[in-house]
Amino acid sequence: MTKLPKISDEESALFKSAIGDVKPVHSNLADIQEKRPEAIPKKAQEDDRAVLKELLSDEITPDEFDSGEHLQFARSGMQKSVTRKLKKGQYARQASLDLHGYTQVEARKALTAFIAQAQRKQARCVLVIHGKSRHSAEKAPVLKPKVSAWLRSHPEVLAFCSAQPSEGGTGALYVLLRQLK
Repeated sequence: MTKLPKISDEESALFKSAIGDVKPVHSNLADIQEKRPEAIPKKAQEDDRAVLKELLSDEITPDEFDSGEHLQFARSGMQKSVTRKLKKGQYARQASLDLHGYTQVEARKALTAFIAQAQRKQARCVLVIHGKSRHSAEKAPVLKPKVSAWLRSHPEVLAFCSAQPSEGGTGALYVLLRQLK
């Protein structure tokens, strides 16, 4: 162990005048404060509100949804291997939403909330059941074209396609979500 050099009284006085009044530290441990409150994700909440407002629009043009039974959509740049695996149901579904019995307004709100919640939980692939509307008065799909349009306009949806027959077939969709960073 090396010895520290002796400091003269003059040097000590000079040092004390340079640093001013100080209080001695009685502990070398940091003060441990209570756990900080969890951050409020204001930007995420703003984004959710903006998406909800956008999705509340009922304007659907014919080119926004497929006219056939099978639905399929992928954002430009999606790899074909990813969409192929999605079609085959090869991604694990981490959450599901059943829209049977919902009105269009209820379905839109539920779908928006479901996507936001799935993203917060880091879900990558989800199942959305919109039904086939065999029991509706029109005997035609009611929610199916709406859900297709809403999902296409949702910025967090990368791709979707009709599910395998064992999971609802053309009455359900596998939805691939953008991963949060």
